[in-house]
Amino acid sequence: MGRLTVEQIVSVDGYAADLDGGLDFIGVARGGNPNDHDQLAFLADVDAILLGANTYRMFAEYWPVADPEVEVVAEPINRLPKFVMSNTLEAAPWGDGSIEILRGAATEATADLKTRHEHIVVWGSLTLADALFRAGLVDVLRLRVVPVLIGAGRPFTPADLGDRPLELDHVAPHPSGHLGLTYRLS
Repeated sequence: MGRLTVEQIVSVDGYAADLDGGLDFIGVARGGNPNDHDQLAFLADVDAILLGANTYRMFAEYWPVADPEVEVVAEPINRLPKFVMSNTLEAAPWGDGSIEILRGAATEATADLKTRHEHIVVWGSLTLADALFRAGLVDVLRLRVVPVLIGAGRPFTPADLGDRPLELDHVAPHPSGHLGLTYRLS
């Protein structure tokens, strides 16, 4: 059975989106995004990407045309097999091609995907990630903490999750104040 990592970009106070669902807080902090080299090392072990429909739309607009000289993670993001969980999308174009749409129950589709891939990452995709946390399908949680407080917004886990012990695996501090945290779920 493969491993599933959920990675979220969060504010220091634990929000993955503002009250309107926006992500403006990500660019508020000084120092830009210092996590590219951490991301490259992480992606070296990933063999598939799973996205919810909303995150897929954001990614599909940006990543297929991102300059790999500027966005060092563009090459692996574009190269790796990608899947989008959606019961409403008719097609999932990606650059000059398309990616596979998974239909039905997210937990069943993801459990099946874990039998076909060694290491899958879910980025953002808060509704999908909520279902995967609830079902106990998440093996690793990666947080990319942005040094900003937003006061209110959408937490990165569902409110009804209950207690889930975590084991700290890796910490990557950056001079800008950004912090990368990796936890294994017990």
